[in-house]
Amino acid sequence: MRIYITILVAITFFACKTKETKSESVKSEQIAKKSFTWEGANLYFLLTDRFNNGDISNDVNFDRTANTAKLRGFEGGDLKGITAKINDGYFSKLGINAIWLTPIVEQVHGKVDEGTGNTYGFHGYWTKDWTKIDPNFGTKEDLQELVKTAHEKGIRILLDAVINHTGPVTDKDPVWPETWVRTSPQCTYDTYKNTVSCTLVKNLPDIKTESNEEVALPPQLVSKWKEEGRYEAEVKELNEFFEKTGFPKAPRFYIMKWLTDYIREYGIDGYRVDTVKHVEENVWQEFRKACDIAFKEYKTNHPKNQLEDEFYLVGEVYNYNFSSGKDFSFGDKTVNYFDEAFNSLINFEFKWNAKQLPNYEALFSRYDSILETKLKGYGTLNYISSHDDGAPFDVDRKVPFNAITKLLLTPGASQMYYGDESARVLKVEGAIGDANLRSLMNWDDIGAKPATKELLLHTQKLGQFRNNHPSIGAGKHCMITHAPYVFQRTLNKEGIKDEVIVGLDLSKGVKTLKVRKVFENGAKVRDHYSNQTAEVKNGELMIDSPFSMVLLERGN
Repeated sequence: MRIYITILVAITFFACKTKETKSESVKSEQIAKKSFTWEGANLYFLLTDRFNNGDISNDVNFDRTANTAKLRGFEGGDLKGITAKINDGYFSKLGINAIWLTPIVEQVHGKVDEGTGNTYGFHGYWTKDWTKIDPNFGTKEDLQELVKTAHEKGIRILLDAVINHTGPVTDKDPVWPETWVRTSPQCTYDTYKNTVSCTLVKNLPDIKTESNEEVALPPQLVSKWKEEGRYEAEVKELNEFFEKTGFPKAPRFYIMKWLTDYIREYGIDGYRVDTVKHVEENVWQEFRKACDIAFKEYKTNHPKNQLEDEFYLVGEVYNYNFSSGKDFSFGDKTVNYFDEAFNSLINFEFKWNAKQLPNYEALFSRYDSILETKLKGYGTLNYISSHDDGAPFDVDRKVPFNAITKLLLTPGASQMYYGDESARVLKVEGAIGDANLRSLMNWDDIGAKPATKELLLHTQKLGQFRNNHPSIGAGKHCMITHAPYVFQRTLNKEGIKDEVIVGLDLSKGVKTLKVRKVFENGAKVRDHYSNQTAEVKNGELMIDSPFSMVLLERGN
């Protein structure tokens, strides 16, 4: 291991020396604070039903009143609750610049028993009707207000797209026609075909996304829309869509129409796409085009409402490891989901790298290297915990400060799962399986527990610094000194120019750091973490703070 670290130090030092000449052109007046790039986004992922209840009047709908297993029923969280926290500044204080919500479309009305007790579709992945927002989550007006409020705060909104499957069959939710779905075989995941042309699990009908055959609307949707008085309007829109696009009236294109309506009508900024590897790869290229067209339409009609010029697509290819670059292997077939489809994929490898690599430098330099080579031009979305990953980085929340530091300072985009910033419990007495990961947001802990407040403050400082400086996630990483551990991040891309220096595991009290690679003599430099400003002298900066971390940026 000593040999590895020595080589790493030598390579990184050379890279920093090489970069130094280039970075001299980044003058103080050119540094773009709060410039945004998706490659370095600070994204917050939440379960709409579990985050915050803003409207108790919508807590029960469709007679979803049966007793359920622990944390497997609706708990009341909704769009109004999220908007309230945006207005309160909760996300802004965390430095969040994008929020990903679990699906908000109407869920199956009935319950299922998956062997763990009665379960409702509180999580949003059991679609009954893509064209309507589930009243448990809110209304069209609620979504409009949420997007508007978020954009006013400089926060982008991602919804969650499901094309692979409908919701399960229940006594209230009949199976869709055979022209639309298959109900067998169940996936065995040992080949490409046995991952794509099958049902994910028992009783989760698989949309025939491979089909180009024209199909009629499912009769249950027809009768539903007629009861709701909107059948004629929905059919008219569908006919206009198919005439305009030239797509056949095949199952996947109906769903693409319904999903892209949320772009055209509400101006959302992106989609996180569910179960990507269980759908033919060409479908995602088609979805990319459909999203881009809808985004362009919205921008044309609302030129002042959008924060970005490009619609963002991030995919969930379960067990994708970013060190493999653009390739994902099924064993008998390798697929590239990036080109002409996704900007980024969720990185299932990060939690293991954060545990197994020997130190910060090994972690940071590894990610910098892969993003500069195998994934150049694309991104990765790192996470430490999630809604369906039963092996988080820190399941017992024993090292929450370390977890947040690694997540927010590693190159790439960061996915903070709700409660990572407050050590929300990931093991709940009486809960089974993924229900443990989906507890209610621990607002009471934030208000009452000093340790939770301290963790939240730590996350806020790092998150704000990351949001202010896109170089943290999207810039070039270079180690300056190994002991004390100090590194720089530099970004000079597409009009965004930004440089910072970060020090970790430093001595508390007075610390003297070499900073000449970024800050010239006489420069005023601010430590964002301790909120102190000092002057560079002889290429060094002296900071006296009780913290073992510095986040250095050019002062005013």
